[in-house]
Amino acid sequence: MEDLLLQVNKPGRYIGSEWNVPRKDFDKAQIKFALIFPDLYEIGMSNLGLRIIYGILNNLEDVSCERFFSCDADMELMVRQNRLEFRSLETKKRLREFDIIGFSLGSELSYANVLNILELGLLPLQASGRDHTFPLVIGGGPCTLNPEPLHEFFDLFVMGEAEELILELVDIYRENKDKFKAGRISKQELLFLFSQIEGVYVPSLYEVRYNPEGEIEEFKPKIKGVPPRVKKRFVKDLNSSFFPLDWLVPYIQIVHDRLILEIMRGCPNRCRFCQARSGYFPHRQRSIGNILNLASDIYKRTGYEEISLCGLSVSDYSGVQELLQGLVDLFKQKAVGLSLPSIKPRAIVGNLSCLISTIKKTGLTFAPEAGSERLRKIIAKDFDEEEFFKATEQAYLSGYQHLKLYFMIGLPQEKDADLDGIIELAERVSELRRKVKRAPAQVNVSVNTLIPKPHTPLQWFPMADMESIKHKQAYLKNKIKNKRLIFSFHNRNMSFLEGVLSRGDRRLAQVILCAFKNGARFDAWGNYFIPEKWLEAFKDTDIDPDFYLKEKKNDEILPWDFLDVGIGREALLSEFKKTIDIT
Repeated sequence: MEDLLLQVNKPGRYIGSEWNVPRKDFDKAQIKFALIFPDLYEIGMSNLGLRIIYGILNNLEDVSCERFFSCDADMELMVRQNRLEFRSLETKKRLREFDIIGFSLGSELSYANVLNILELGLLPLQASGRDHTFPLVIGGGPCTLNPEPLHEFFDLFVMGEAEELILELVDIYRENKDKFKAGRISKQELLFLFSQIEGVYVPSLYEVRYNPEGEIEEFKPKIKGVPPRVKKRFVKDLNSSFFPLDWLVPYIQIVHDRLILEIMRGCPNRCRFCQARSGYFPHRQRSIGNILNLASDIYKRTGYEEISLCGLSVSDYSGVQELLQGLVDLFKQKAVGLSLPSIKPRAIVGNLSCLISTIKKTGLTFAPEAGSERLRKIIAKDFDEEEFFKATEQAYLSGYQHLKLYFMIGLPQEKDADLDGIIELAERVSELRRKVKRAPAQVNVSVNTLIPKPHTPLQWFPMADMESIKHKQAYLKNKIKNKRLIFSFHNRNMSFLEGVLSRGDRRLAQVILCAFKNGARFDAWGNYFIPEKWLEAFKDTDIDPDFYLKEKKNDEILPWDFLDVGIGREALLSEFKKTIDIT
């Protein structure tokens, strides 16, 4: 394997042995857990959830948890040509040597990578083809808000936050491992035991019937004792939950190459397009003291020169000014930068702007989401334009040279005038800098397509078709005259595929399998994504992808209705109806 590293790009992806990596005796461990992120190392190592579960499992004395990531095309070619098996970073063990394989599912566009990893590990792709001699394959992460398109490949899914659930799952496996591996209890019997854990979904224990129109007619458990609905798990107290102090420091640069501090989960806002609010509901905060202690401890163990605050809306943290002051005081002599994700304009108007001016500048991002106040009301986006422009001017006074703005297109009731509003708002942001400097500012504008995702009020709303999005993107491109505005548009074919997979049902499993066999890989990467591979898969399986993007009936059984996220269907439906009433 070492010889192969000399022949591939970025060999640091595959060597392991990073700073702070735990040293566990794999052979002595009673339970061997493979933790997999189905994308490149530099993406996976930027994922906080992966680090948390990795730390929790390796803190268990009898568990050895090791990591796997997708290998890039050059390494995959080497592995296949030399008939090698996929191996872990820590001790170079084969995937088949583990008891449990856990995938972190963060993007629908990584589904083909999941199958590729299983195949490179010489495991049957379908769960039905893996008996007691193979590892159990489980999945968790944001995509489990609708895991049905993957049902054929996984033994179970962890619904919601896994910090506590994973310990309960390991306990049950520990108690039954010997019987299971010896064949004294069947795989289905073991999976039934797992299904009794709140937050565990075992797809093979449920059956689905469809009506002639292709809609779900019935979804129910196959056997008595299996819960008809699965309740999402969440950690009640963030202060007492595990957070990794021994922060792994990679040898190569990763996407988010910094210390990440999670200050909150959930969101107090009710944006109608946002799936993350449902995924991380309810809203909880970590205490300021806890955050500062974590920051100090992890900094001492890593030496990172940048800290990023993590949360769905960090400016809504109730003590954000006090927190930032504490971080500034803690690191002002250490030249440590502080990175803030997208924040609300009101957060930097007034005293907070003075704090931000003392921080090493790492970028400032705002998310108006729509180009008009009318559309923002429809999607319930809390964004005051005048407040925003005051905040922008204050940011320039504080030393920021350029800003980034996020917008969406394909919104309900969207018109060309709303698209004009995107450009007009960005131009005004650029020109505001003239009050501070003679030149206008560069403004980076990211434009994404709305995907009406499960467990949001817009889940009944149809996704804009490809021609409509093509028109909207072309309209904006033709209208942009200011060279200070740098627009980037998300690939509309990727958005289309993500929409289908996120809103799909069990029948899409055969499409995913077919696309993988067609050669689909890294569909979230522009240099790898080939939409024709997926279109061919839809054609070969006789499945119409547009079926999943159309408007849903209010009383229709949706593929993800079995999951209780804590926000009721009626509450979502009430919010959806408000989008129709607003004109």
